[in-house]
Amino acid sequence: MVFASHDAPRLAAVALLLLLAAASAVESIGVNYGTLGDNLPPPAQVAQFLKDKTTIDRVKLFDANPDILRAFANTGILVAVTVPNDRIPSLTTPKAARRWVSAHIKPFYPDTHINYLIVGNEVLHWGPQNLIDNLVAAMKALHKALHMEGMGEIAVTTAHSLAILEPSDLPSLARFRAGWDVGVLAPMLDFHRHTKTPFMVNPYPYFMYSPEKADMALFRPNKGLFDKYTRRTYGNLFDFLMDSVYVSMKKLGYGDVAISVGETGWASQGEVFEQPKCSVENAAAYNGALVKHFNSGRGTPLMPRKRFETYIFALFNENQKTGSLAEKNLGLFRPNFTPVYDVGIMRGGAGAAPAKNIPIGMGKRWCVSNSDASEAVLQSNINYACSQGIDCKPIQEGGACFTPNTLKAHASYAMNAYFHAQGLNPHSCDFAGTGVVISTDPSTPACKYVA
Repeated sequence: MVFASHDAPRLAAVALLLLLAAASAVESIGVNYGTLGDNLPPPAQVAQFLKDKTTIDRVKLFDANPDILRAFANTGILVAVTVPNDRIPSLTTPKAARRWVSAHIKPFYPDTHINYLIVGNEVLHWGPQNLIDNLVAAMKALHKALHMEGMGEIAVTTAHSLAILEPSDLPSLARFRAGWDVGVLAPMLDFHRHTKTPFMVNPYPYFMYSPEKADMALFRPNKGLFDKYTRRTYGNLFDFLMDSVYVSMKKLGYGDVAISVGETGWASQGEVFEQPKCSVENAAAYNGALVKHFNSGRGTPLMPRKRFETYIFALFNENQKTGSLAEKNLGLFRPNFTPVYDVGIMRGGAGAAPAKNIPIGMGKRWCVSNSDASEAVLQSNINYACSQGIDCKPIQEGGACFTPNTLKAHASYAMNAYFHAQGLNPHSCDFAGTGVVISTDPSTPACKYVA
């Protein structure tokens, strides 16, 4: 094949991606970046935060949002893009698949390091049958389309809930549900084998929680569960679920296909009926231990020394998700980037990047915006603080703190009110590195800051 000279920069970039992919295995934990919130920060700010403040090196999207894809360009962070479920039946022909890839992937690649095209999310679980029947055909068509467009390095897969498994008390007894096993999953696993792409699953010990299983669900010390058929002992439910998937694959003859984890996580808050499962302590215990388990590279009893590519659910608490309170509180971070709890993914090893704070023993403190924050970030800080129950009437027109009428002044007032509402916790003045704690009262004769 002859390439024009203007293709050289693109070819060089693709070659560099191939070298990087070949030189490194899964290096760090990933995160699902959902966007069902009306108080979430701009994508560019999110990308910069993940790059500068965390060890997260990959994100998984639930669509092909062009603003997010542009924001992650040249960050080095891997991005998994998802084809929405309802598009699957229309993408089973090479022509239609190539048209979709050309419109939604090609304009951003390789500047944005897209590593996966995920065809739908938990399609077998949610249906309808028309989507299930067309899923494998769409995966094959999109794989071919990516190669035809010169982006064959992007792996095609789909994410499954563990409703694909029959209920079983031991991993050795696990199997895929009848009907899906031969009709859908066998041809899909054959596709993964031939394309050398992973079978992606969403294991949630969270959904298996009971007071009796709490220690196993949360990676805490326990007596373990012995599988008499494999003579393996399970100390946590994550390994139990992963080996259940592996056994089910093996029973179909596809034990050689790689497995990745598309979602797993734990809610930090929930309704009364979701207690005592949902708490900050439990979420920190599960996700923190999951990160340690991943970093150890121990694998599972049936897959020793296997490190599964893993995406935690989710990056942010999303206040517009449907369902119970727990659904809105699965994030590692609040929308202002303060950690909900520490799971060991912040650079420097701490649970958060504290604001430039004054030691606790130095009298009164106030939180204000630093001089480097952009207007977009300042507005985001105002929106977040005011959405958390803070009284923002003083910075509205006619209020005592409306003057000076600048975003920086208004943001400082709102950030300080939030900081005090959170008990002067230094993390509550971080605001993605745009807040600073001071010991000089910023009040004016007309405008009194909370102190």
